[in-house]
Amino acid sequence: MRNLKKMLKNQSYLQNSFTLLLFFASWGVWWSIFQLWLTSKENGLGLSGGAVGTIYSADSFVTLCLMFIYGTLQDKLVIKRYLLIFCAILDTLIGPFFVWIYAPLLHSNFVLGMILGALFLSAGFLSASGIFEAVTEKMSRRFDFEYGQARSWGSFGYALVALLAGYLSVIDPRINFWCASGFGLILLLNLLLWVPKVEKQADKKLALAGESSDTPSLRDMLGLLKLKSLWVIIIFIMFSYTFYTVFDQQMFPSFYTSLFANRDVGQQMYGTLNSVQVFCEALMMSLVPILMRKVGVRNALLMGVIVMFVRIGACGLFHSPIAISCVKMLHSIEVPLFSLPIFRYFTLHFDTKLSATLYMIGFQVAAQIGQFILSTPLGMLRDKLGYSPTFLVISGIVLISGIYAFVILKKDDQDVEGDPFVRS
Repeated sequence: MRNLKKMLKNQSYLQNSFTLLLFFASWGVWWSIFQLWLTSKENGLGLSGGAVGTIYSADSFVTLCLMFIYGTLQDKLVIKRYLLIFCAILDTLIGPFFVWIYAPLLHSNFVLGMILGALFLSAGFLSASGIFEAVTEKMSRRFDFEYGQARSWGSFGYALVALLAGYLSVIDPRINFWCASGFGLILLLNLLLWVPKVEKQADKKLALAGESSDTPSLRDMLGLLKLKSLWVIIIFIMFSYTFYTVFDQQMFPSFYTSLFANRDVGQQMYGTLNSVQVFCEALMMSLVPILMRKVGVRNALLMGVIVMFVRIGACGLFHSPIAISCVKMLHSIEVPLFSLPIFRYFTLHFDTKLSATLYMIGFQVAAQIGQFILSTPLGMLRDKLGYSPTFLVISGIVLISGIYAFVILKKDDQDVEGDPFVRS
């Protein structure tokens, strides 16, 4: 109760939590049905698995380029939210973009539509998600609140809209896109009009001090690419989280709806299931920090990989809607067990002044590189072999990645020897 009162009095916690809720609501209301919209012949574009894979690859390529830029810019901005405001402006325009530009172009000129879509979606959402999280994590350390508890509000916002997304898309997917713009507008107003007093005071101190000692130089940022320990983590993420992302975003929605005789019923059930799962994910976001303190960051991350392996493999073995629905709920455990410990791993073993850049390069960019390389071939593999064999292949690769992680991940009390920028 005392901790609850403390959080409610912390204006930075409240503002950052509300910001994440609105951002993930604006993203989730269309992202949760994006793959279904691309593949559905009844109320979507009816694209093949290979074409969808190409779209995801293009999105990932642009996203990984922008993530490095976003990460370095935000580390320079420290706690200023100019970059978040820019992203919120794009979020506000997502409805007009989808309805009047993106969908028509994918029909008439697929390549041009794919390129413009990759630029817009990456700048407003796919790259922006990492920077919203990185800013909140930076704020949590500076203004004394738990990042995981703030991040759980983002999952809560996603869950709220996912509950409606499946039903709205059956009526007309354009409703989802316009709702995204509505949430984007509220997000923009929130960022412009609500700046907590403590953050204003901290920002003034940084301005008076000139370049903050917490602000990394360009040399520091470029030096990250020389870190052997960072590339070790990048390889791990590329062969674990990347494969899971391709599975969960590019394949699972259409796989799940195909289990139902009526596709509309499948979409509605998927929306409901997705919402319940994300509600549980929000709860786990609050609980995983407690678990990390009990078992350690490294062990929590390894637990996340185990859950990832089990969920993907089970989808390759089971074919009942009830069984797959139960397996889907493992997602609510896997995401917090992977995303929170990996962020903490960076701040534990590396210099915290580079936290945004490290997170964007080490986690988000690594995942996008893998997705860019793998989305199209895995989409083609799914077209050729079907869902179950493809899921089993992905699950096997994640298992190998987990064994690799068990060997290479540093223990919580271990320093990363021989590298600069390690946390002292």
